[in-house]
Amino acid sequence: MSTENNNTEGGWNTPLTEALGCRYPIIQTAMGWVSDANLVIATTRAGGFGFLAGATIPGEDVEAEIKKVIDTTGTTNFGLNFHMFQENAQQCLDLAIEYKLKAVSYGRGPDQKTIARLKAAGVLCIPTVGAVKHAIKAVELGADMVTIQGGEGGGHTGSVPSSILLPQVLNAVSVPVICAGGFSCGRGLASVLAAGADGMAMGTRFLLTSDAPTPTITQQRYLDTKDVAHIRISTAVDGMRHRMINNPFIDELERAGGIKRLWLALSSARKWKQETGMTFTHMIKVFVKGFREDPKAAATLVMSANQPVLIQKSMVEGKPDAGILPSGQVAAVIDDLPSVETLINDIITQADSCLEQLINRRNNRLAK
Repeated sequence: MSTENNNTEGGWNTPLTEALGCRYPIIQTAMGWVSDANLVIATTRAGGFGFLAGATIPGEDVEAEIKKVIDTTGTTNFGLNFHMFQENAQQCLDLAIEYKLKAVSYGRGPDQKTIARLKAAGVLCIPTVGAVKHAIKAVELGADMVTIQGGEGGGHTGSVPSSILLPQVLNAVSVPVICAGGFSCGRGLASVLAAGADGMAMGTRFLLTSDAPTPTITQQRYLDTKDVAHIRISTAVDGMRHRMINNPFIDELERAGGIKRLWLALSSARKWKQETGMTFTHMIKVFVKGFREDPKAAATLVMSANQPVLIQKSMVEGKPDAGILPSGQVAAVIDDLPSVETLINDIITQADSCLEQLINRRNNRLAK
C-alpha cells in the first residue's frame, strides 16, 4: 500500500506521527453517524489521522467503507473504532486485521488475548479513557497508546478536566498519550504538546466541518449554541455521564419520573424497533418487569440499547430536537464550517506560531 500521508516536507516528526504514518499529530475521533469514509478520507488527505465509527456503520457496510478509504487515499493509515458489546464486534476485529489497518480505538475494550491478536497483526490499539486508573489498566492489557478524554469532551465523558487528567496520565504510563476534550484550534495543539502529550484528538470540531455528513440543520444547532451552560451533562439516557447540547427531548427525559421515563424509552424503542430489533412482546415484558421492580432502572436499560438510534435521529435524519446531540463544551466557541483541509492547515499554522513564541520567550529569558 502507498503511504502518501506519511511525514513529508512540512509535516511534524513526532512519536505519534511516526507510529500512525500521518503528517500531523491531529486525530479525528470516531463519532457515531458522523465519522464515515468521506470524513476519514478528508482527514487523511489533510495530514491527520481518522477513525471510522464502526459502532454505527451497518455490519454489511463496514468492509465497503474501509475499502472506500483505501481505494481513495491509497493507504491503510487510518483506524476503525468499535465496542466489544456491539453485535458485529468480531467482524470489525477481523476486518482491521485483514486490511492491515494502522489502528483500532475502543472504550470498553477487548480482553488481553484479543489485544494480543491485534498487536501480532501490526494493528495499534488505542483505547479512550477518562480516568488515570483506566489508562493504567489499558496499558497493562497491551495498549500501544491511550487517548485521554477530559470532562469537557462530548458524548460519554468522565468528570476530570483535561488539564488535570493529562499530567496524571503522563506520570502514570510510558506509552504515547493523545489528549482530547475541549480542543478546536492550534492553541490547543500547542498546549498539549508543550505539556507532554504526543497529539490532540477532536470530535466536535470535525463534526462542524463541511466534510462531515451531518445535516446542515443539525450543524446549525451546534453553531447557534453560544453558552457553555447549554452543553450539559445528563445521566438520563443510559445512567452514565453524557455531555450533550440541551434540547426538548433531554429536558423531557430529565423531568420525567420513573414510570414516564420508562414509557418514553419504550415509545422510542417501538418507533425505531427495526433498528433496535426489539419486538413488541419484548417491550411489554420490559414494561411490566420495570413497573414491578424499578421503572427508572428499566428505562435506563432500554434507552441504553436505544442510544444509537437516538443519535441517528439528530445526526442522520436532521431532527436535532428529537434525539441526542453529543457535544464537547468547545462547540460554544465554534462559529464556522471549514473544510477539514482548511481546519487542519489553520491548526498547524497557529500551533507553529504558538510554539515559536514559547521558544522565543524561553530564549529571551535565558539571554537576560
